[in-house]
Amino acid sequence: MTDHTPPSHQRLTSPHNQMAAHYDVVIVGSGYGGGVAASRLSRAGKRVAVIERGKEFATGNFPSRLPELRRELQVSGGKMRIGGERGLFDMRLGEDIHVLVGCGVGGGSLINAGVALQPDARVFEDDVWPGQIRQDGLLAEGYRRARTWLRPAEDNGATIRQKFKALDRASSAVGTSPKPADVVISFDDTINAAGILQSACTRCGDCCAGCNVGAKNTVALTYLPDAVAHGAEVYAELTVSHVSRENNAWRVNFRTDPKATTDDNHPPSVTADQVILAAGTLGSSEILLRSRDSGLSLSDKVGEGFSANGDIIAFGYGATEPVNAIGTGHPPREDVETVGASVSGQIRVQNSKKLSHEMYIQEGVLPSALAPLLPIFFVPGGRLLGAAQSLLKGVYKGPLNHLHTFFVVSHDSGSGRMVIEDDKLKVKWPGAEEEPVNARVDGALKSLVEKNGGDYIKSPLAATSVGSKPATAHPLGGCAMATDRTSGVVNHKGQVYDGAPDAHDTAVHEGLYVIDGSVIPRSLGCNPLLTITALAERTMIHMAADQDLTFDAQPATHVVAAE
Repeated sequence: MTDHTPPSHQRLTSPHNQMAAHYDVVIVGSGYGGGVAASRLSRAGKRVAVIERGKEFATGNFPSRLPELRRELQVSGGKMRIGGERGLFDMRLGEDIHVLVGCGVGGGSLINAGVALQPDARVFEDDVWPGQIRQDGLLAEGYRRARTWLRPAEDNGATIRQKFKALDRASSAVGTSPKPADVVISFDDTINAAGILQSACTRCGDCCAGCNVGAKNTVALTYLPDAVAHGAEVYAELTVSHVSRENNAWRVNFRTDPKATTDDNHPPSVTADQVILAAGTLGSSEILLRSRDSGLSLSDKVGEGFSANGDIIAFGYGATEPVNAIGTGHPPREDVETVGASVSGQIRVQNSKKLSHEMYIQEGVLPSALAPLLPIFFVPGGRLLGAAQSLLKGVYKGPLNHLHTFFVVSHDSGSGRMVIEDDKLKVKWPGAEEEPVNARVDGALKSLVEKNGGDYIKSPLAATSVGSKPATAHPLGGCAMATDRTSGVVNHKGQVYDGAPDAHDTAVHEGLYVIDGSVIPRSLGCNPLLTITALAERTMIHMAADQDLTFDAQPATHVVAAE
């Protein structure tokens, strides 16, 4: 694998006409939570179907040029909609906050930066979590299993990257030096935990647009292939509207979408003994809200506790020294220097007295497909000359090669809520712009940028419909776990509370679970992928004990043949 040719893709999805009428388990969503559940339950001998609203992307087929990226972009908000409903990048524009989520087989793992962090221990000391999370010791085992399958690693060349050096030069402004980041990327040719052959990372920096090398350890290259190898079936381009209880089974109802590109007509629904909602914070919350509207008794807390995880993406323009933080694409370009992974280094700003003041500041990379737009976006203060120079020299040699991109995660109040209005899911958070985290992060980033001789730009899109409202790519909450239904939606195992008036406050709907970021009841202060995976692994351990299931979580011992 020295020619940088992406590995052959093992197709995961099946045609809709192969779907059975009933399964032991139907899993809605194919991100970290859904992938873990599909792998473990199929290993336990269950007949499993995974339902995903997005498309399947073969390695090498992610958007690498602007026209391709535009085709994979869906933007919705109010009465506006741009793009189809299966686009990889799903941007929801809200009155108070914007949310970006992934849409495809593999969920958000396809387009995240892959940073794998474990929260500060104080996060789990918060009483908002059910006590069992701290008491039964299984979360630690969940993290161990998550690391075994996702294989976080540092780039051994992280510190020589220009963007790392730029962050290091500025770090005295916040009093802490950067360190290499653990990312779920294979930096050497390898056979992963699912037995899939993966090529080594080429350091192209396009992680957040989909890895065309096949080096990022996404759910589509780890947990899902393992599930399929053990008999699970995956069906793409199907949107679930709601679930209902009928004749001792759960019915998963699909929404008819005449615009979807499918090879056949799909059935209107499928039934299962158990249903696991793993459609992400927006998806699982929407399904439960619609299920409640259709008569399913649920907690009044469904949709509440939305957190942006203290997310901020911001920029610095005009640094004195090169930053080299624009993706170079695949295959590698010979005329430009490699940039490293989307995140190679990070600064952890710690505060022993106030957890809410902690943050991670990560040096990021803009995908190569966005390169043609950058001269248009970054013309602050009327610097038309700088934009013209970038157009003439290209973004890799002109002023835009001095552009900082920052990804920051911290803590917010988690005061947002999701509702269904005009038959659409909307996020309501009137005070989102005034969250204290915004000023703290702005202050830190401004000092970093100015230390390197640049100007801080919180949003290059301030003059567009996106505006300067806060945005997040790490939405959490909406189906929060709690000790009972008066304070949350699911218990510590992910079982959905029964909201019937005559039901006990801890009674659950047997066979209905939520396993994804929506169950997390507060901000984590770090990138959430490792915690979502660990909580899912923990839930599977409990499910196995409760239902007398047997499965192992060890990596595959054989190489899966690619199609």
